[in-house]
Amino acid sequence: MSGLINALEHFTFNNQVQRVFHGRGGLFAGEEHLCLDWYPPVILLTSFKTLDEAQQQVLFSQIADTYSHSDELCLVFQQRQAGQTVTSVVCGQVPDNHVVIEDEAKFAVHLLRGQNHGLFLDMANGRKWVKQHAKHKKVLNLFAYTCGFSVAAIQGGADEVVNMDMSKGALSIGKQNHLLNNLPNGARYLGHDIFKSWGKLTKLGPYDLIIADPPSNQKGSFVATKDYERLLKRLPSLLADSGEVLLCLNAPELDCDFLMDQVATTAPSLQFIERIANPSVFADIDEQKSLKVLRYKQM
Repeated sequence: MSGLINALEHFTFNNQVQRVFHGRGGLFAGEEHLCLDWYPPVILLTSFKTLDEAQQQVLFSQIADTYSHSDELCLVFQQRQAGQTVTSVVCGQVPDNHVVIEDEAKFAVHLLRGQNHGLFLDMANGRKWVKQHAKHKKVLNLFAYTCGFSVAAIQGGADEVVNMDMSKGALSIGKQNHLLNNLPNGARYLGHDIFKSWGKLTKLGPYDLIIADPPSNQKGSFVATKDYERLLKRLPSLLADSGEVLLCLNAPELDCDFLMDQVATTAPSLQFIERIANPSVFADIDEQKSLKVLRYKQM
């Protein structure tokens, strides 16, 4: 039995959004291209290489035969190859206004539009940490996307969160996420280029907690190999005394040492505290290739 089907067979269906199977971690030979996610009431199958029609049908049939939820199967298939993304509904119906739950938070998602679905599931532990440590803090959420960290921070008792992202569309979904969670107050949304907005961010600061979760390689926005250093030069001046930073990096080709060396050289006032573990389902044959969330403190 394949790793994917075995994971699905032992999966407990509930109302929580989560990854079911993570082939990308390299722990299942021959299935490195496959991932399976549960976005209630939808199962999302993703392949990072092209599958022919026969291969697709075998997988679809295996999933249908193994699916054990009481509701009718809704299966979405996304195929990514060489920069191209094709998404299709195999069976069932995706909700028009699709809202999922993680922990006690609600998030709007969109499985049929592009590669990013509105919530990065591997960051669940990062959001949990923020919720547990945000009480009475002023938070700066850089590269905020749809503001998952902001929702977590305000639910955890943050006094204020400043969300900044170049994408006004993503921030609009972020506002919706706050309203979904009955959090109409406490968050700002700034649709600006971070590297052109230091003055504004300084005026709104200082911050007790800064979260930086940039794309690893997005031309026109952020390329980690050249832009992380530019970001790190500015962060200490935005932090309050003893403030903390979460630095995130999701680039398989760059390990923790890449980021830690840059911090040591560029922002030596930041002291490394810990790496926040990823959810166990995202285990990787080489953890340096998986999502890296590093916690630092201003000394």
